[in-house]
Amino acid sequence: MERKDVKIGLVLLLLVVFDSGMATIGEARLCESQSHRFKGTCLNDDNCAIVCQHEGFSGGRCRGFWRKCYCTKQCI
Repeated sequence: MERKDVKIGLVLLLLVVFDSGMATIGEARLCESQSHRFKGTCLNDDNCAIVCQHEGFSGGRCRGFWRKCYCTKQCI
């Protein structure tokens, strides 16, 4: 009976290891840079993203205590 429990435990352990490793393969890092063109306090992520797209980035978001617009793109 104990041998069966050990085999089941090993199978479950392998599933957990393989499952957690597969999740990181397709993920890309996201690089951020403060917008040079956005003026004022950033209150809306959509407005920030539009300005960032004109700067050549894929998107943008408001963040930080001072609510600055940060442009985002996938890192290479």
